[in-house]
Amino acid sequence: MWRPVSRANTYELVIDAVEEQIMAGSLTVGDPLPAERDLADKLGVSRASVREALRVLDSLGVVRSAGGSGRGAGTFIAAMPSAALTRFLRLHVALANFSISDVLDTRVQLERSSAVLAAARADEDAVAAINAQLAMMDTPGVSLEVFNDADTAFHVAIAQAAGNQLFSDLTAAIRTSLRGSIFAAFNRVDDQQALMSRLQAQHREITAAIVAGRSEDAAQLTEEHIRFAAAQLPGLSEA
Repeated sequence: MWRPVSRANTYELVIDAVEEQIMAGSLTVGDPLPAERDLADKLGVSRASVREALRVLDSLGVVRSAGGSGRGAGTFIAAMPSAALTRFLRLHVALANFSISDVLDTRVQLERSSAVLAAARADEDAVAAINAQLAMMDTPGVSLEVFNDADTAFHVAIAQAAGNQLFSDLTAAIRTSLRGSIFAAFNRVDDQQALMSRLQAQHREITAAIVAGRSEDAAQLTEEHIRFAAAQLPGLSEA
């Protein structure tokens, strides 16, 4: 049951109330929230507090709103999109709430696990998705920007091959949060083509280990690859 919150005009408490309903299983993806007026009455707060809370929840990807009238109108619990998670993590990294070294260590552990699972679970479609990114990076004269984006997609494809959606979303979030830093660091490298070729060779080794089902090799090669790239890109191994 919805219960009035302890103070009026406090949008954080409205968010807490919605979170409580989600954690209790009373609200799931696709469920509608009460109308703004009804929710304000149930919680004992102003409609302004409810509107502010819904704006915050919408920006986090927790709810989605549909205008108009009828059955499809209103505010609904939404599956949190990867874009929202990526935005959240990117901002925290930019604000130095997470150090680069912490992000690097987290990425290593996450992607080692993805590589192990991918070696055990990757099917033909998953391998094709990985190879598609390798082919993109192999394109003659490929720009640094395209290479960098395909590199990110390669690592995300491995996480997807692992069959774990959270691994996939977290990998995409972490890599995207580092996109600007990686690109800037790459532009300070003297021989960009040599580094790109070395990274691509490592990508192929990781892929070969996954295809062959060599899980421990895939994990170790992945960690070596991530730490090598960080060491070669100025600034990414610091802090």
